[in-house]
Amino acid sequence: MGRPRSSKVTVRDIATAAGVSIATVSRVMNGQASVSTETREAVEGAMARLGTPQARTRAAGRPGRDVLVRCPYVLTDYFGIIVSAVAETLELHERQVILNAGDAIRPSEVLAGLPDRAQLGGAILILPPEPARDLKALRERDFPFVVIDPRTPLPRDIAAVSAAHFSGARSVTAHLVSLGHRRIGMIGGPEDWLASRSRLAGHASALAEVGVLPSPELCSSIEPTSDWGYSTAAHLLDLPERPTALVTFNDKAAVGSLRAAYERGLRVPEDLSIAGFDDVYVSSSTVPMLTTVRQPLGELGRMAVSLLMRLMDGHAVETLHVELATELIVRGSTGPVPTT
Repeated sequence: MGRPRSSKVTVRDIATAAGVSIATVSRVMNGQASVSTETREAVEGAMARLGTPQARTRAAGRPGRDVLVRCPYVLTDYFGIIVSAVAETLELHERQVILNAGDAIRPSEVLAGLPDRAQLGGAILILPPEPARDLKALRERDFPFVVIDPRTPLPRDIAAVSAAHFSGARSVTAHLVSLGHRRIGMIGGPEDWLASRSRLAGHASALAEVGVLPSPELCSSIEPTSDWGYSTAAHLLDLPERPTALVTFNDKAAVGSLRAAYERGLRVPEDLSIAGFDDVYVSSSTVPMLTTVRQPLGELGRMAVSLLMRLMDGHAVETLHVELATELIVRGSTGPVPTT
């Protein structure tokens, strides 16, 4: 028979039920980090069984302090920068990081079980591949989480941080337009990504300023890799009337485009201008160095943690969708439109 819920439960009772010391129970109840996950779960389980007021209060406000960081992609220089910034900032908040990363974990059903993991206080989801309905279901269970760079439009009550994709793409196309380019190839990202659609709209907006409509034959959607950038650029450069400039979804695709131009004897930027997006390390390692749009990758991670801490602490957050400014970085891969 369990203890009647009306009777007073002491710390000693909890310690006995959990098989730990009184000092350990005290550390768990005070939210101290120097307790293993297994021990914390044992103490919280004992509190729940005994019906303590602390258990009821914690059930309403989530007892866990750990944060799951889910990035179902290889941690390249792009995703690696974001994840590193998230981890470093969580460390400043004395939060333990549980990393769920890599291509292999993409098909796994993770989100639905997060609220049931007692040690978790919240999560940061980076470009989550799960459908919006799964994110809505997680939000309905009052589990705190923040999305970095959502794939699809999200409801206003789901916290999200992203870069200003529309204005970033508009700025780089406007730069090319100012150099006289009108026939500009757009090598975009996957069609179902929100960032891809936003950047295509920004590209079209800059062209519209000079009375040009994007040509369907010059707009492509690809997986954002160097190989895809190469093959798509090769196709565009082999058109009877090739573009005079290429705007790519990311710097990797721009590197592939540089290779396609080199194989065709095209000089960059004398014969062809090429621009990327992101400003990761590779953009300043090419010859010529890439004109690109700088995303504040580290700040995306830091801002996501800031939002998550406020959600986990129960603070009011008026602005749940945050968009961080981008910056056009002009280097040697773009120049005036060829005169011949």
